[in-house]
Amino acid sequence: MSFLSREATVARPGFSRWLVPPAAVAVHMCIGQVYAFSVFNKPLGAELGVPVSKVNVAYMIALVMLGLSAATFGKWVERSGPRKTMIASCLCFCGGLLLTALGVKLKLLWLILGGYGFVGGIGLGLGYIAPVSTLVKWFPDRPGMATGMAIMGFGGGALIGSPLAQELMTHYAKAPDTGAASALVTMAAAYACFMIFGACIVRVPAAGWKPEGYEPKVAAANHMITTASVSVDTAWKTPQFWLLWTVLCMNVSAGIGVLGRAADMCQDMFGVSVAIGAGFTGLLSIFNMGGRFVWSSVSDFTGRKTVYCIYFILGAVLYAVLPYTQETQNRTLFVICTALIISMYGGGFATIPAYLKDMFGTYQVGAIHGRLITAWSMAAVIGPSLINGLYDSRVAAGMAKNQVYNGTFYLMCVLLGVGLVANLLVRPVDPKYHVKEAPSA
Repeated sequence: MSFLSREATVARPGFSRWLVPPAAVAVHMCIGQVYAFSVFNKPLGAELGVPVSKVNVAYMIALVMLGLSAATFGKWVERSGPRKTMIASCLCFCGGLLLTALGVKLKLLWLILGGYGFVGGIGLGLGYIAPVSTLVKWFPDRPGMATGMAIMGFGGGALIGSPLAQELMTHYAKAPDTGAASALVTMAAAYACFMIFGACIVRVPAAGWKPEGYEPKVAAANHMITTASVSVDTAWKTPQFWLLWTVLCMNVSAGIGVLGRAADMCQDMFGVSVAIGAGFTGLLSIFNMGGRFVWSSVSDFTGRKTVYCIYFILGAVLYAVLPYTQETQNRTLFVICTALIISMYGGGFATIPAYLKDMFGTYQVGAIHGRLITAWSMAAVIGPSLINGLYDSRVAAGMAKNQVYNGTFYLMCVLLGVGLVANLLVRPVDPKYHVKEAPSA
């Protein structure tokens, strides 16, 4: 087990920090498959004879468990190091896919919910925070860019996962079998290879390491960057932690429901084919992925607070335009608006670790991040519940499927408004919360 220990991953002199991003992306691209789960909604619903909304609960549980497992195991991740964590993530996530395939074969919805949602969700949480924490330590000079590189891979998971799942189901399908179970098994095997590759090449910097020529310094006031350190057990007692928790929760709630039903939404609102719906999901994945790198890199220059104001204000305007695109059947404008919304949704994920580093320092930032993304767990309930709940109630009331989403878009504007207020209230952390003698990051 020494190969998996943190000590075995400490980089030797001369190691290039640019070898770490590929390891992070390898893991995040695999676990980011969760964003492509909507491709399985209708096939699994058909296999089990249940409504799509019940199948989609697996997606919601997975994201809830992502936040809860990240919060629960955050300190363990810091102690154990990224390699052991990535292997544990691989076992849980890929094991969850296999359990889901078994649930399809046995026609057991509870096994799908437990396999993909609970077991796979734990894998999501472990695989999500380990690469982020590691890259923040390797790139103290550009934390926004660093976290963007890591989380970009997660956002891009559907770019591979969506067309791959669709192609595999087409290949394996043999009526009445949709091919979903065989597709899940194949994807589990492929993802395991890439996640193990990432675990093998990842490294952590030696104590006291810093980039050549880099000297920590306090930036402009609007960046609110600290050179002090705050422990994880102290951080979540500060108002800044809960304001940032609200910021992330509102930003995610406004986008996660759309991603969860992207394929269905495109088909219902504009009457397009299943293939086009899957393609739309893949397109959103490109902007989700690109937004994570671009927006978080921009935040290194504008400051985190400024870039979050852009997310909330511009996002609300775009959501308000979406009902108009449905009424006029303007597919191009719909795609443009949703693509920009999802780019900022992804950017919010990538910017929050750097925001935390600015507020609390690099010491235990991975564990702090793990606790903060319980906001993601809450958002995984709020967003899909609004989308699915309002969809089901309006369809039951006789509303045409192409119009059922319009009212929900206005609710998303309200959520973004709450997030904007929380972001504007963020101030530097009071020195009384600082660790008196800053430990090594």
